[in-house]
This record gives sequence, structure tokens and C-alpha cells, in this order.
Amino acid sequence: VVARDARFDGRFFTGVTSTGIYCRPVCRVKVPKRENCVFFDWPAQAEGAGFRPCMRCRPELAPKAGLVWSHTDAQQTLAIQAAQLLEASSPPLSPQALAKRLGVSDRHLRRVFDAHWGVAPLQAVQTQRLLLAKTLLTDTCLPMGQVASSSGFSSLRRFNAVFAAAYRMPPLRFRKSGEPVPATTANAIKLNLSYRPPFDVEAMLGYQRTRQLDTIEFIASNVINTLTSSSIRIKSPFCTAQNAFSEPADLLGWVSAKFFSELDRIELQVSASLSAVLPQVLLRVRDWLDLDADPQAIDAALGQSFPGLAGMRVPGSLDGFLLAVRAVLGQQVTVAAGRTFTQRLCERYGEDLPESCPYSEVKRVFPSAATLARALPDDLGALGIVKQRQQALLELARLVDSGVLVLDKTAPVAQTMQILQSIAGIGPWTANYIAMRALRWPDAFVAGDVALQKALGMDKTERDRPAAAAKKAEALSQSWRPWRSYAVMRAWSALQAKPFVSKSE
Repeated sequence: VVARDARFDGRFFTGVTSTGIYCRPVCRVKVPKRENCVFFDWPAQAEGAGFRPCMRCRPELAPKAGLVWSHTDAQQTLAIQAAQLLEASSPPLSPQALAKRLGVSDRHLRRVFDAHWGVAPLQAVQTQRLLLAKTLLTDTCLPMGQVASSSGFSSLRRFNAVFAAAYRMPPLRFRKSGEPVPATTANAIKLNLSYRPPFDVEAMLGYQRTRQLDTIEFIASNVINTLTSSSIRIKSPFCTAQNAFSEPADLLGWVSAKFFSELDRIELQVSASLSAVLPQVLLRVRDWLDLDADPQAIDAALGQSFPGLAGMRVPGSLDGFLLAVRAVLGQQVTVAAGRTFTQRLCERYGEDLPESCPYSEVKRVFPSAATLARALPDDLGALGIVKQRQQALLELARLVDSGVLVLDKTAPVAQTMQILQSIAGIGPWTANYIAMRALRWPDAFVAGDVALQKALGMDKTERDRPAAAAKKAEALSQSWRPWRSYAVMRAWSALQAKPFVSKSE
């Protein structure tokens, strides 16, 4: 706290008894006296104890806790999984929906959750909603009614009452008293997001650059502050005003993230067309750039095996379906070839952006699962996609379009990987790669990857026996749990300077 060490941002919060306010470790206000400090693991605990969020450091902007699963205590696992789902859902799940999603009774979840975290699920949900609302109030010019609905409140009246009771001031005060609302142009909303250092920005964007899809993505390398931009598709949970019974529609837009490494934050621009789903956009961006990673905990497990790579992150995706398509088309070919096939798919089935991006290179959006599910095998074949890949793509698209398969961090990992591997043409490597980047599972491990095996010191004779090599890689990886996804990225990075090309990715 005294050092304002950004490595601990979001890992704990400080409640100051003399002011009744809780802060992030990086808060720039005068350091409180030690006897006036109470420490909490989670904002819900601080608010449950009667503390209000600091309006200067803004606890809602802190990186998420990055909680790690326990493999030994079932009740602890349940409590941690519940907390992760609350952090990942937008709007936040109700306690009843959360219990149903976890397959337990509401009563059992309340008991376990309170025993582990010291607050009830309802308090945690309410804190999540209020902090999300505070972000939207402070950083955007969205109408108050939209702030309320986007944060998960059933009505504006209910939102105003809960907000005033929790923070002892009306919501409008946050719009007037907080930091100045970032400029919102006719077609863009600006916000800030934080992360814990160190962050190897060049490694993250270098990985994206080698897989960049023209007209869909753009990574700038000649600007003062490195920038990445991409189009995005999000299904709106809201019905149109013209048809209250219509199916949720796809909203198309773009996002752009500029890194300010000296401040440990990014400046995010979001197209105005996505204002109705801004909370979902923020969650996707955090996963896309792995902003919630905890480098200190990860390096403690991996630093000895892969020294000097503490800032390495696992690149995510703004669209889990796009990532899965990339993975399928990238099987058994080079990265460049997989990118070429995916590019052809974009050009044939993608859509134009409804409004222009400030970076003219971003013009189109990757096709939806519904669009690809209707594609004809012969048309896919004309793009150079072999028959086995055609069938895998079509089945993948059908499962995603029907809702059977969800490809984001809220999906149950084991069940999702089982569904993926039930698709002919998708094996353990592809399922683990999708889990690593789309599901954001920190312990995914592509044991059959040839480049990974080489990084682990296996010679060609060993790698020529795939089953035995995968088994050996799996055994060697056990000490890296639960951070094997990060170990994979570090292993691949160690080989980048060498003339070796992975045929598995």
C-alpha cells in the first residue's frame, strides 16, 4: 500500500475505518494509518462491511482477482467457481441463476459461499451490479435507464434505491463527482482499463500480428503507444422497440485498445453501435488482452522453467467462434496457411461494418455461426478447405448457432471440451487450444504440439512417436499446474527466434 505496487492491484482492497472508504493498493491519496486499515480479498467483502468505493482510484477498474481452482476441496472449488462466474457474467447472474448454473441448490450455495467469502451470494451480486453501474456512470454518457438495465437492475427506480442505500448518494452524483467523463464522439466511447505489471505488450501484439486477418483486425507498429483494433460481433440481449417479441439481434462494431505501459492501463475506444452491450464488450476486451492475469502468481510456478518471461500473457479472442474456426483451419498446417484459409472465409461470408472505424484497415466483421452453418460444402471446398475440415466447421457452426456450444469463459470447461471432441476432425490439441484462448482456462495443455515437445527437449526420434511424446509432455507439465496455458505460451516464445515452424498450430 505504501509503495502503491501495481502488481497487487485487484488482489486485495484496503478499507479505511476513519473514512468508511475502500481503495485499491495503487490509490494516490495520502496513505492511511496502519491502525485504520482493514484488508479484504474482494469488493463485496468491503461493501458488506459498510465501506464505499473510493471515487479517486475507483475499485471497479482494478483487474479481476484471477482466482485459481482448488483440486482438493470440493466446497472451496464451488465457492471459487461461483465467484468466477459472477465476475464473468454481464449483467451479473442472480443468486438463483448462479445456483442453477452450478447444479446445486440455492440454499447449499448460500451456505458454502458465505463460509468461504464471508458474504452472501446476493451481496456479491449486488456489489457486482453496483460497481458495473459505477463504471458506466463515470466513464460513459449512457442514459440512466440504460445504465440500470445493463447493470442487471429490473427498473430505474430499483437501481436508484439500491445505489443510494449502498453509497449514500444518488447515481447522478458519480457522474458529476468522479473523474471527467471521457470524450464520446459521434461514433465512439472512450474508457480506461487497468492491468497488473509486468505486461509484455510486444509479445501479445506480435502473436496477434502473425495471425492478423485483413479488414477484420489491425495492429499498429508505428505509433508511440502500441495499438490493436478489431471488429466485433455481440448478440444483443435486448429486443427492438419495433418488435418486443423479436429474437436478440447481432450488434456489429469495433474496438480499439491503445497501451500506456507507464500507467499500467489501456485506453479503450468502442463504437457507439455497441453502447447497448458495453458491459459485455468490456468483459471480452479483458479476456482478449488477458488483462486480469496475475503475473506474480504465474511466474512463481513457471519462472524456474521459463525465466525472464514474467510479462507473457495468453492472448484471448473477442469472438470465441472465430477463434475456434481459426483453430480448426490451422490444424496440421503452418500459421500462415491457417491464416490464409480463415481470410478466405472472411472475404466470402463476412459482413461490412455498419459504421466506420477510425482505423480504415478495419472494415468487415467475421461471419456469424448462423451464416457458416448454412454454407455449402462445395463452396467451402472452393476456398481450398479439405472435406474433413468442411464437416468440422459446419458441425461447429451448427452447435454454436443452436446454443449447445458456448465458447467463452462462462462455459463449463470439461463439458465444452467433450462436445468439441465429439465433432469429427477436432481432437485434444484443438480442444485444448480453444480452451486456452476462448474459454480462458489457465490449465489447458496442448500435449501433442510438436513445437511444445521440442521446447521441452524432446528429440526427433521421440517426437516421431506422437502418443508417447504427448504422454511424456503431459508428465513433464504437472509441476506447472494450474498455469499450463501460460507455460505453453512461454515454450512457444522460446522457439520464436529459432528456424522451426509448428505444424500443429
